[in-house]
Amino acid sequence: MNIQIFGKSKCFDTKKAERYFKERRVKFQSIDLVKYGISRGELASVLRCVPLAELIDPRHPDAPLLQYLAHDEDKVEKLLENPRLLKTPIVRNGKQANLGYCPEVWKTWA
Repeated sequence: MNIQIFGKSKCFDTKKAERYFKERRVKFQSIDLVKYGISRGELASVLRCVPLAELIDPRHPDAPLLQYLAHDEDKVEKLLENPRLLKTPIVRNGKQANLGYCPEVWKTWA
């Protein structure tokens, strides 16, 4: 398994996801979205598994502005510019990805 956890340092669900993999002694790479962001390729890989609308954090103050962008490419550009708009954690295992704390999905990856 090649687990990557994209999250925010103050996100409770991100910490829970990290704890889940630590308790099972599964190595993972933790990426702080606020500090490092997400690359275009990584985001494209996640978008193959998770719909764009679900990736947007509705609690972020700028989230309503994204609905006014007509094209998905424009929304993706905004997410790359401001990764704080992403809902976390985003957990990737190779070509698989999911959003949020989902241990039932992660069990199937083992």
